[in-house]
Amino acid sequence: MEILVLGSGCAKCHDVEQKVHEAVKVTAVVAEVKKVTDIMEMLKLGVMSTPAIIIDGVTMSTGRVPTVEEICGWLNQHRS
Repeated sequence: MEILVLGSGCAKCHDVEQKVHEAVKVTAVVAEVKKVTDIMEMLKLGVMSTPAIIIDGVTMSTGRVPTVEEICGWLNQHRS
């Protein structure tokens, strides 16, 4: 599973990244978490508002900080 955390480095972006790592640990999914900070790359991915989370190419959240429980639900949906 590939998880992209998109953000410029603001406090909310760091919070989302931390919550993603916690959710990966809680759910025990095998995932590679990548941080995307390049604005042009974000635009290519169709993201206009950060922080954002993309799991296996599907945008799950933009412009807000989801809960760990919410992220866990998304990870469980995308288990292969």
